[in-house]
Amino acid sequence: MDWLRFPPLSALRAFAALAEAGSAVQAGKLLNVSHAAISQQLRQLEDRLGVALVERGGRSLRLTEDGSRLADAVLKGFAEMEQVIAEVTGRDDDRPLQLSLTPTFASNWLMPRLVGYRRRHPETEILLNPTPQLVKLTPGGIDVAIRYGRGDWPGVDVELMFLTPQVVVASPELVGDREFRHKSELAEFPWLQELGTTESSDWLRRNGATHLKGVGWIDVPGNLLLEGARTGQGVMVTARHFAEEDIQAGRLRLLFEEDYDKGYFLVTRPGVQRPLVKEFRKWLLREVADQEEKDKSKM
Repeated sequence: MDWLRFPPLSALRAFAALAEAGSAVQAGKLLNVSHAAISQQLRQLEDRLGVALVERGGRSLRLTEDGSRLADAVLKGFAEMEQVIAEVTGRDDDRPLQLSLTPTFASNWLMPRLVGYRRRHPETEILLNPTPQLVKLTPGGIDVAIRYGRGDWPGVDVELMFLTPQVVVASPELVGDREFRHKSELAEFPWLQELGTTESSDWLRRNGATHLKGVGWIDVPGNLLLEGARTGQGVMVTARHFAEEDIQAGRLRLLFEEDYDKGYFLVTRPGVQRPLVKEFRKWLLREVADQEEKDKSKM
């Protein structure tokens, strides 16, 4: 960054307050200075940048197009700085722990174990955001994300929890004992897909098939996928980890398996983490290690 060409922080702060408050008078009150001082800082900033940031004339303040773009960036930057300052000084310690994860992972893996964490940390407030969407981790927002993939997301810290391939499964009641030589043959059957994703339709398309009309297609919340598959309502794509017990018990047939290099990862923002996040990370990875030990003992 070329710091010598960067505008003074005081001018950017005055402009941010002006954009937020909507007038020089109100901005002056926010910063405990006169409205004339705000106007002076604004003129200096415009002279420094060589562009007009506000439209002059009339009683109301209106930002120019360039002013709106700069205001968005500056307000976002100050908000992130405020949040990080709160984190590093400990003022953010009481904020709830916010988690982003898929509904499938939440219902089939985390929720059965979360009671143990709550016993150890009854004072901790936890907010779960179960969504198939990739949620951005921002200061003051999501603290921890649990994502499925190859762990190649840019701009975040990533730790592997466990690898698990993708599988295609269905109830024997639906597909019987038929042997499928080609993946495209599964297009003849009804399918289940997690609401908000395209996993199942993408799998069919990758394997040279499109879903046939008239045989059913159900988009359901992730926590209902397994139950729908068990009761014969459709073929589904999922992580093998979640279907393993049903496969072993014969409730689901393993039809195809792929993507051995995919798994679930714990994702956090780079930098210093607040104590709540550090404690949850330790607990989460300990639960993964305990599960691996249990799985080994069964072999």
